[in-house]
Amino acid sequence: MGANASSPPGRSDGSSQRPKLEDIPESCIALVLSYLDPPEIAKMARVNRAFRAAASADFIWIPKFPSNYNYILDKLPDLGLADKGKKVMYGGLCKPNSFDGNTKEVWIDKRTGGVCLAISSKAMSITGIDDRRYWNHIPTDESRFQTVAYLQQIWWLEVDGNLEFKFPKGTYSLFFRLHLGRVGKKSNRRIRNLDNVHGWDLKPAQFQLTTEDGHQSVSRCMLDNLGHWINYHVGDFVVEDSNALTKIKFSLTQIDCTHTKGGLCVDSVLICPSSLGKELIFVDGESCKKL
Repeated sequence: MGANASSPPGRSDGSSQRPKLEDIPESCIALVLSYLDPPEIAKMARVNRAFRAAASADFIWIPKFPSNYNYILDKLPDLGLADKGKKVMYGGLCKPNSFDGNTKEVWIDKRTGGVCLAISSKAMSITGIDDRRYWNHIPTDESRFQTVAYLQQIWWLEVDGNLEFKFPKGTYSLFFRLHLGRVGKKSNRRIRNLDNVHGWDLKPAQFQLTTEDGHQSVSRCMLDNLGHWINYHVGDFVVEDSNALTKIKFSLTQIDCTHTKGGLCVDSVLICPSSLGKELIFVDGESCKKL
């Protein structure tokens, strides 16, 4: 009796067959997938053809996008994603995409959909950048922009930048990516030249972040990352209105003219949701030493 009760229902031809994964309606699969985050959806899409088709449903992906994704697409007219399905569009926006003459990159975090930006040193105002006695732009594959600003020697260090961008609501962190020592390669091996590094152990560098509404963050840090890239945390800012342009200014200075300093690579400024910024500090090195 128990065996009969547990037997699977019979087919119309009299034989019996257990239900298979392929028998689940595609709409039900898509509904379940909508509760997962994007990397999990991508894994489930490899189960079989039905799961792959269900994972492409637009209604799954629309809630995963940041609120400003149409604004980002407008910044990237050559990307050709506007007429694609939402799954393809999401994947395209997860890759770093250049804009503003290849001096900036924007992408979304594949897990959270958070908006991240990188700003090249070429998009910043650097005192003395046109004088080769002080600064040089050197090519390197250690930068996402394939070039960094390298300081030979200077009395007055001042690097300024600004940004206007529509961010989704939330709290964001801003970092300067710096390296003490000249980066390079020889025989396909990474080399670092520290000969010209000087002046950073005497006085701290100052980092500053200012927003249009008057918020200001200032930190002073001794630069001691010899031979390593470090993301120095400048500060955080809050976005309340995702439909308005957020305007920020940021700077790196060391303007004590009692001594020269040199041997510094300035790569970029990185902006990301603060939740991702905490992971960034953990992965890329220690945060600034606050004085």
